[in-house]
Amino acid sequence: MSAMAPGIVQLHPFAWNQKLTKYVKDGQPEKAMQLFQQMQQEGTSPDKFTFVQVIKACAGLGALEDGRIVHKQVIQSGFESDIFVGSSLVDMYAKCGSIEDAWRVFSRMPSRDVVTWNAIVLGHVKCCQGQKALELFRQMQQEHVRPNSITFLGVLNACASVTALEEGRFVHQQIIQSGLETDVFVVNSLVDMYAKCGSMEDAWQVFNKMPFRDVVTWTTMILGHVKCGQGQKALELFQEMQQEGVQPDSVTFVGVLNACASVIALEEGRFVHQQIIQSGLESDVFVESSLVDMYAKCGSIEDAWRVFNKMPSRDVVTWTAMILGHVKCGQGQKALELFQQMQQEGVWPNSVTFVGVLNACASVIALEEGRFVHQQIIQSGLETDVFVANSLVDMYAKCGSMGDAWRVFNKMPSRDLVTWNAILGGFAMHGHGKEALKHFAQMCEEGVQPDDITFICLLSACSHAGLVDEGMRCYASMVTDYMIPAKLEHYTCMVDLLGRAGRLQEAENMVMAMPCTPHVDAWMALLGACRIHGNMEIAERVAERILEMEPENAAG
Repeated sequence: MSAMAPGIVQLHPFAWNQKLTKYVKDGQPEKAMQLFQQMQQEGTSPDKFTFVQVIKACAGLGALEDGRIVHKQVIQSGFESDIFVGSSLVDMYAKCGSIEDAWRVFSRMPSRDVVTWNAIVLGHVKCCQGQKALELFRQMQQEHVRPNSITFLGVLNACASVTALEEGRFVHQQIIQSGLETDVFVVNSLVDMYAKCGSMEDAWQVFNKMPFRDVVTWTTMILGHVKCGQGQKALELFQEMQQEGVQPDSVTFVGVLNACASVIALEEGRFVHQQIIQSGLESDVFVESSLVDMYAKCGSIEDAWRVFNKMPSRDVVTWTAMILGHVKCGQGQKALELFQQMQQEGVWPNSVTFVGVLNACASVIALEEGRFVHQQIIQSGLETDVFVANSLVDMYAKCGSMGDAWRVFNKMPSRDLVTWNAILGGFAMHGHGKEALKHFAQMCEEGVQPDDITFICLLSACSHAGLVDEGMRCYASMVTDYMIPAKLEHYTCMVDLLGRAGRLQEAENMVMAMPCTPHVDAWMALLGACRIHGNMEIAERVAERILEMEPENAAG
């Protein structure tokens, strides 16, 4: 190595830059940074082309502090006003997550071209500031800078991130006017944007016009249908994709496994698993986690364990999938054991894990474990996460501690319908009918619209507290004021409400008035009320109905 040093000293910056460019282009930013240090040690002053490559290397490494040091050298060398160097700095700061630094450089630039604007737009998209990215796109056009394909990729991602469908359609028109509608990357982003904005019709129109569709296009359509709750259609697309000779990649398989999970298609999931093995992708951590999740959601916890046990490393997503799977299969205690094991292996839970574990605590009425998990949630800074807080309220209520549920509820900075339903459900469970009605009124005052679950909670609360007239008013309000059609659960609650109060004929009329065939639960609730109040005449009629539906209940 030392024998080559004299030759390197005599190199012109152009020769250094060639080597730097090659390292950056080949995805070796560490070597580029080492070469830059060597170049300076050997007395060669960097020029603007050197700085562009070194700044790109910092961006590739996510090395913010190194980038700031290089930036100071750029200023000292008098290259900060160069448009190429400035654009690279904006891009580097954005990719390193410092949008403030990117904005400072951008604001000071005497002139800005499409590359500069792309860097700042994409930077805001990367930092989850999609709305700001769209504002910048409009400003860019006002300054008469013509967008290119990279700009459109960034803007479409921005539209997708903030579900800005109408703006996405406007951008689509601009893409057509720019003659970029056949660019496969742009068109893939169009399909992705429409799918993420929930307009599969628009996505299909773009998809059907494409002269060429690659694995990204097909995968985007599959994921779009999964997101829109159309798992079966996603599976059909997967078959069609393979019939056209397009080989799925790991992202495709993740989407298809999610589709299988959403429609509980266990056999299809097993077939996809075989394809994954044949493709050599079984060791991909995202694919493995999706396999665990699919098997668990399809109710085959044994298959989930087989995949789980083979995994060389397991991240929080994998552990969470196993925990949620056991909760879904009614194995709450096993889910809590897995949670402990996960932490013993040094994997820290995320918000989804905590939601699953709280559901496990609720299912086995493990109040002390729930309180311990609550402490961990506070330590993780997730107590204000609305999904976690909702699960805390629900867990405390189901574990019988309405005081704890109420304290969490009161501390929440924002409350959604799920929050209110959780606290109302807690009041119902513990027979606090008047409290439930009082807080329902407060919920309405805060502008939260009730749903069918809200009224199940209210009717159940009234039933347990013997508030017959209040329950009748709630039922009437649900149907007439809120236009929520009564479901089986509402009828069953009303039968229970009237039956407990001894209004057995009204209860029987309620069952008979059900628009669909009454479920056996409604008849059983009425039969129980008849026995309590000693009305053998109605009891005999009800018993006959139950025997017709479920002959095995003859012994009852």
